[in-house]
Amino acid sequence: MPADLNRVTLVGRLTRDPELRHTNDGNPICSIRLAVTSRARDNETGNWGDRSNYFDVTVFGRQAETASTYLNKGRRIGVDGRLSWREWQAQDGTRRQSVEVIANDVFFLDSRGNGGGGGGQASGWGESSAPPRSDLPVDTSDMKPAGEAAPAGGDDDDIPF
Repeated sequence: MPADLNRVTLVGRLTRDPELRHTNDGNPICSIRLAVTSRARDNETGNWGDRSNYFDVTVFGRQAETASTYLNKGRRIGVDGRLSWREWQAQDGTRRQSVEVIANDVFFLDSRGNGGGGGGQASGWGESSAPPRSDLPVDTSDMKPAGEAAPAGGDDDDIPF
C-alpha cells in the first residue's frame, strides 16, 4: 500500500515582515504570512478576477534566521513543505482550529527592493552575493558569437535526424 503524502508547494508574496523568535533551547523559529493569488470566476457576474488565499508559514533552524534577515513584506517567495493542523480551546470555551505550512525549503524569487528577477534558495547568500559557481573551466572552442552565419555548404549533414 502506498504511503500517505503531506506536501504543499506555494508561490506568493509576504503580507508582513517575518517574525523571528527562539525556543527555550535557542532554536530559531520564523513566522511568515504568504498571500497566494489565483484566478477565479465570479458566480454572479461570470467575470474572471483575482482571489487571494493567505497561509501562515513556519520556518525552523538556519533557514528561519536567513528568512528573517533577508525577507520583508512584499517579497515574492516559494515555499515547499507540509501542512500541520492544530486544535485548541480558546479562553471563551470555543474550539479553535488552524492549518499552517511547516516549511522544508524557502526560495527567494525576486531581489530585495525591486520585486523582480534574481532568486536563490534561503541558504544564507547575501543580497549582493550570488550562488556558488563551479570552478571548472568551460570549453568554448566550438561556440560562435551570436549572429555569425554558418559556414558555406551548411551543417545540415551534422543534424542527427
